[in-house]
Amino acid sequence: MSQKPIQPAMGILRHTQANEKFRLARLQPASALTPFIKHYWIAQWNLDGQAAYDQEVVPNPCVNLVVERGNTFFYAPSAQKYAHRLDGSGAVFGVKFHPGGFYPFLRDSVSGLQGMPLPSSPILGLAGADLEQQLLSPEISDEDKAQIADRLFMNVLPAEDPQVSFIRDIVSYIAEHKELSRVEQLCTVFDCNIRTLQRSFGQYVGLSPKTVIRLYRLQNAAEAMDKGQSSSLTDFSMELGYHDQAHFIKDFKAVIGLTPEQYIRLKI
Repeated sequence: MSQKPIQPAMGILRHTQANEKFRLARLQPASALTPFIKHYWIAQWNLDGQAAYDQEVVPNPCVNLVVERGNTFFYAPSAQKYAHRLDGSGAVFGVKFHPGGFYPFLRDSVSGLQGMPLPSSPILGLAGADLEQQLLSPEISDEDKAQIADRLFMNVLPAEDPQVSFIRDIVSYIAEHKELSRVEQLCTVFDCNIRTLQRSFGQYVGLSPKTVIRLYRLQNAAEAMDKGQSSSLTDFSMELGYHDQAHFIKDFKAVIGLTPEQYIRLKI
């Protein structure tokens, strides 16, 4: 088992500011779990005497188990930006599954979790309070917490599902090709039927392939703006595969909650 911390991925908005508010660590799971689990993540903060901070995140198409004091659930991926309020001091332990990687544990359509978080007990056989006691103690190191999570999921390890690997390949292709704009392009590359692909994404991912394409394009956009890499909006929208600037602005606001101009101004 490797416990080497891995680098943060895209999704955290205004990353530089976020680094000043909380510590984020990400660790790899045991090798037997890697077909299903992408990584564990641990957030810790101490804002005592400071104003509360709302950390905004553009989601990836991944189910997360979020272990938080009094609020431990499995969450389906969201199609829109969401925020987590950090107040006082605290910690969260998370398990981020690969796209489609939670389905073998659930054995039911992941789209059914939209708006209906799932308690931990049906999957792990442990109530949220038990997980919180084991995974949120400040006396336990990050590496030891990861090992605890390994044991919990190894106890319910499902058989590997080749469809999960197929879904991962498709999502990886989407992430690596920011100019991708249409589901039909995926069907050509992966030689699959569009209706079959849409049905598989609903069952395994919980989001449509069209939504996943949009999320990754807009993550690329927000990350570039955070790094000061954005050029003119016209050029930028074309680089991301949009045929017109208006469509890019509409999509950006629908997911991020602000227009690109507003987002850039807020960052300054």
